[in-house]
Amino acid sequence: MESEINRTPRQKVIIVGAGAGGLSAAISAASAGMDVTVVDRAATPGGKMRRLDVGGRQVDAGPTVLTMRWVFERLFAMAGTSLEARIRLNQAHVLARHGWSDGAQLDLFADVEESARAIEAFSNRANAEGYRRFAAQSAAMFATLRPSYIDAQRPGPLSLMARIGPLNLREQWALKPFSTLWSALGEHFSDPRLKQLYGRYATYCGSSPFQAPATLMLVAHAEQDGVWLAQGGMHGLARSMEALARELGVTFRYGADVSAIESGRQGVTGLTLTSGEQLLADRIIFNGDISALKGLVDGTDTGVTPTPRSKRSFSALTFAMTARTSGFPLAHHTVFFSDDYRAEFEAMSKRRTMPSSPTTYICAQDRDDAGNLPDAIERERMLFILNAPADGDRTHFNDKETATCLDQALALLSASGLEIEKSGMDCVPTTPAQFHQLFPATGGALYGRASHGWTASFRRPGSRTRIPGLYLAGGSAHPGPGVPMATLSGMLAAESLVEDLASMRLSRPAVISGGMSTA
Repeated sequence: MESEINRTPRQKVIIVGAGAGGLSAAISAASAGMDVTVVDRAATPGGKMRRLDVGGRQVDAGPTVLTMRWVFERLFAMAGTSLEARIRLNQAHVLARHGWSDGAQLDLFADVEESARAIEAFSNRANAEGYRRFAAQSAAMFATLRPSYIDAQRPGPLSLMARIGPLNLREQWALKPFSTLWSALGEHFSDPRLKQLYGRYATYCGSSPFQAPATLMLVAHAEQDGVWLAQGGMHGLARSMEALARELGVTFRYGADVSAIESGRQGVTGLTLTSGEQLLADRIIFNGDISALKGLVDGTDTGVTPTPRSKRSFSALTFAMTARTSGFPLAHHTVFFSDDYRAEFEAMSKRRTMPSSPTTYICAQDRDDAGNLPDAIERERMLFILNAPADGDRTHFNDKETATCLDQALALLSASGLEIEKSGMDCVPTTPAQFHQLFPATGGALYGRASHGWTASFRRPGSRTRIPGLYLAGGSAHPGPGVPMATLSGMLAAESLVEDLASMRLSRPAVISGGMSTA
């Protein structure tokens, strides 16, 4: 991309959406000499990396786990600065704490051997050895797929095998494309609690471990490679990315809702806001859910198919709160597991209802990774996340139903030893219907298409659409959901844009005699 910077004409680029993908696309395109404007219907940057006021305190109410630091280091270096110079990140020693209703507790650590010792004490030596094999296999998967899939333009199944190497059959087979994550975990763990713990990584993509491919065990390595706590939280990271983009000359327009993306015979021409204002553009990067694109292009074929309801990833029911806690010692990241994991996912996937005893993730935002809470904090900031069906366009939780879900979660926590005092609690819920309003055409799905089946990853669209000059970024596009992956998607969209401009210049007859380039 850098090799094209000096040859690329200054183009007017509009980016729709200031989420992680839109922010990284803005930084990348501006670094390549583009005139960039970002429009967003929200009032602040971050997209899903949002923040809510809860009783006068700011609580991160979106993604909370930051991994794959190298993505952000590359992005900031592209802009001529460093990640360290812009935001302080502290590496977590304790990756996460896990609790069960029988009182069992297990910490996982940044060091594989430390985690293995903890698993041996928690379960037995055989499962500790299984964990060592699992860690090695997930690391090998990540090493294979980082250059060939994660960090590259979207391949198809055959081109992925070509990138890995047609003769590297061992590496291809080690990806276990036809096994489910749950069945693969059975090869490493006999303890059902450990299968439950590592099966949870499928939910990082809004998917069920009983239907997701075994390849998703690479998510475990992404955490093992480093979990980071950002100063100012995840929304602070978004603010830092926005500040860098502004320094590069990017213009931000908030409260600007797009009603149509305009195009002609030669490609995109601009967009129209709901206010009626029209903005001209040479190129547009759409950083929204792909399901919302169809309603913006007035029937023009983009080559992008909206995600069917049955294929949507999970949504969530979240509770941003401040409250007093006692009992179970929370870490910064803590997960409390239900007693029947399969029943929980069957409720959401088959009956499309909330489970009666939902596994509950808590981000205790005033605590460090080990769980230390400053003395001055009386009521701590927390975000509860419960998986939910993505039916926010059909089903609306009323206040009573939402309160019932919170009570069910609190009952699970109490059984696991954690007490949350409801007296004095401030709580702001977000339901799938509200997520659907925040992110249109999704039904509240937070991760695009569910990663169910071995072909699911190849069904996510790449950067380019069939409309010349219209590109895609965000968690519903390649390489997938999560803040680091969405950030990569924005960088890949900007890379595609620059490559296409360079190809257009090289294809001019005055430049290349004898015909046009088909690159």
